[in-house]
Amino acid sequence: MHYHNITKDDMLNGDGLRVVLWVSGCLHKCKGCQNPITWESEEGLLFDQTAKAEIFDQLGKSYISGITFSGGDPLHPSNVSEVEILMKEIKETFPGKTIWLYTGSLWEHIKGLSLMQYVDVCVDGPFVEELFDSKLLWKGSRNQRVIDVPASLLLGEGEEPILHAKDYF
Repeated sequence: MHYHNITKDDMLNGDGLRVVLWVSGCLHKCKGCQNPITWESEEGLLFDQTAKAEIFDQLGKSYISGITFSGGDPLHPSNVSEVEILMKEIKETFPGKTIWLYTGSLWEHIKGLSLMQYVDVCVDGPFVEELFDSKLLWKGSRNQRVIDVPASLLLGEGEEPILHAKDYF
């Protein structure tokens, strides 16, 4: 897995102060994307033990609420297995920290992925430039949803996901 950046003390990509891992690789390539530099999966830096240590150091700070996986797309085929391993280790090491996931994929297509058991909040759906709204919290376009993953995983087949309490439209 490759990544472009690790952001510290981020307040824009999830609730509270967060560390954000910006992974490389995206198949969605949305028109108007804020991070087209992250589209190619082999670009950026190789995710290694030094990068992992940097993330864990940040998560060890009491004022950091958790980690956000963004990019690119953490669910790109070149990322998904390593992202799952990292999420699992984060949940085991820092059970009080939240995990947010940004993906251009729709909840209906990803809810069955095993890594979703580690995710607290998922912002799903592609960015649609024509639906951009600068007033939205944690998402860029009105089609995207901020999903409460644990609650939504309990729902039956065909039920709409439960939105995070602060998903303003």
